[in-house]
Amino acid sequence: MENWYETIDQADRVTLIRETHVHPDLRCNIWHIRGRQRDMLIDSGLGVVSLRASITALAGREVLAVASHTHFDHIGCHHEFEQRLCHPLEAHVLDSPDGQNTVWTEYRQQVSLQNHFDALPFAAFTLDSYTVQPAAPTRLINEADVIDLGDRVFRVFHMPGHSPGSVCLYEAASKTMFTGDVLYDGELLDTLYHSDREVYRETLARLRELPGETFHCGHYASFGRQRMIELVDAYRTPPGQT
Repeated sequence: MENWYETIDQADRVTLIRETHVHPDLRCNIWHIRGRQRDMLIDSGLGVVSLRASITALAGREVLAVASHTHFDHIGCHHEFEQRLCHPLEAHVLDSPDGQNTVWTEYRQQVSLQNHFDALPFAAFTLDSYTVQPAAPTRLINEADVIDLGDRVFRVFHMPGHSPGSVCLYEAASKTMFTGDVLYDGELLDTLYHSDREVYRETLARLRELPGETFHCGHYASFGRQRMIELVDAYRTPPGQT
């Protein structure tokens, strides 16, 4: 389908790519970061329409496709890229995704075409036929690893809790953190089959202390440091406690 994706330019050669016809609760933010020698793509959406064929800025470039984690809405087009990066704890999901390990089966109970899509990617599309394509990782990334784009460097932070292999990527030069689903401006999911609430609290406490002024997340709008602190503190303090 034409116009399935929209692109929104940000500062510092960062572009937000979104699946226009998907409800904000379901669609992830796809981040394209341009470097001198190569580009980085953080997450790749549902995979129902080719990302690489749709976004001309990705053509003819070396692209490192990073999975912030391996839930279905973040890795759907990873198979379209030659270089695929993820944390070791979720490499098996990227390699052999299914309804269970990508949480699609769990999430499918809440999704309907009527409420989550205002157009179909193609005429025969159904939720029951939806699958994620295998995309065996070509590089495993862990805590303190570096992703070098030539003139831009991103440090990997392993941030489990939402999922075991969730990572955040931080560029010190621009003070920008890409958080995936570790943190976003909405209800944080911590009851999935491999989520761990106590670990999640520790991760968010750590995130709060890290430098960063701009936070680009896996869902919804980006925000600054003060909003990050508010969101972290709200999660770490259960209702009724101070």
